Amino acid sequence: MLVVLALGAGVTGAVVGAGHDDGGQTSSNVPTPGRGKPEERISFLAKIVPPPAREQAGEKAVFPRRVAALARSMSTERKVAQLFLFGFRGTDASADIFGRLRRLDLGGIVLSSGNYVDQTQLSALTGEAAAVARSSRHLPPWTFASQEGGELNSFPDLPPSTAPADLRFAKTAGAEARSSASSLRALGVNAVLGPVIDVGGTETGSALGTRIYSDDPEEVATYANATVRAYRAERVFSAPSHLPGLGATDQSTEDGPATVGLGLDELRQRDLMPFETAISAGAPGILISSALYPFSDFTVPASLTRVVDSTLLRRELKFKGVSMTDDLADPAITALYTVPDAAVRALGAGADMLYISGTAGDQQAAYIAVLRAVQRGRVPRARLNEAVGRILLAKQDYNLIRR
Repeated sequence: MLVVLALGAGVTGAVVGAGHDDGGQTSSNVPTPGRGKPEERISFLAKIVPPPAREQAGEKAVFPRRVAALARSMSTERKVAQLFLFGFRGTDASADIFGRLRRLDLGGIVLSSGNYVDQTQLSALTGEAAAVARSSRHLPPWTFASQEGGELNSFPDLPPSTAPADLRFAKTAGAEARSSASSLRALGVNAVLGPVIDVGGTETGSALGTRIYSDDPEEVATYANATVRAYRAERVFSAPSHLPGLGATDQSTEDGPATVGLGLDELRQRDLMPFETAISAGAPGILISSALYPFSDFTVPASLTRVVDSTLLRRELKFKGVSMTDDLADPAITALYTVPDAAVRALGAGADMLYISGTAGDQQAAYIAVLRAVQRGRVPRARLNEAVGRILLAKQDYNLIRR
């Protein structure tokens, strides 16, 4: 029995969702727009499209020929670089990130409010990132931003104009997300860290404040459905956060070690519902929480454990896309681990992309640590190839890599 369970936990997917979950969800919740309970739990697509055959236990991830050939042509150094999302300081082409983009085939960069002046400057910044990668014969990078709405926006003069907590209807949230995605894509931003689909706290609200849409799981599921579909329709990569649920945390992971006192059964009953829906709606990425949970005895952040990625995300939710860590430079991580050690642990636990906001020294040290871990066998090459395959497949799906 233990062997069977271990094999089942290791099953990984090959295809990033293309409007529905290829794993054949039987309990997915794809609601209708608007606050309130969804009308039914079986999606329209699930009714008209026969579910594909499920993967068998122990089966390895298989990628399309184009993706597999590209991965085989890449050196270990390039593959490791593809795992990383780096934040940076600066607002123009003199920023040090561009030198690193020339040296490393980075998976992507993350833009924050400190990188933003106005729309013209943002377009020039993203254009420079693409040009540097192209001239260096590197793969096009993801250009991520956090644009959650209202005062939560990294770019204050761009949509969405309303914070999630202030939205009355999921239909409105979808419309604002679509407007935001269209504006961002026109300025060279091709990915977002979000939407936040955590369910609010059970008694006293949530430490996440206005980032939370509702404390009702079904209402959050309608919100997840509307926003994820909006981003996908505009061809902007989205990574709903924070699996397995951060709404009941005692503090933000940006402030220090955060705890969520809900066990796996409680998380399944409320917090996983929006993630089921997001995956059914075609979410290409899922962002993993850095909080501490009872299933790890409050000692190891979720993004560094196999419980979340292997058991919940891959086996139970049948997710086949890109799993991402929350910022490994957040105090929730650095109070317990160094950034390089956390990066190695996260990759080994099953994360595909490793987000580090800064500093440049920590980012370089994390890259070297992961590279050495792969070269010395601490992280199996199969795990590296699996992660890179998912990243390349997503880049192909979103037209960063031509088919």
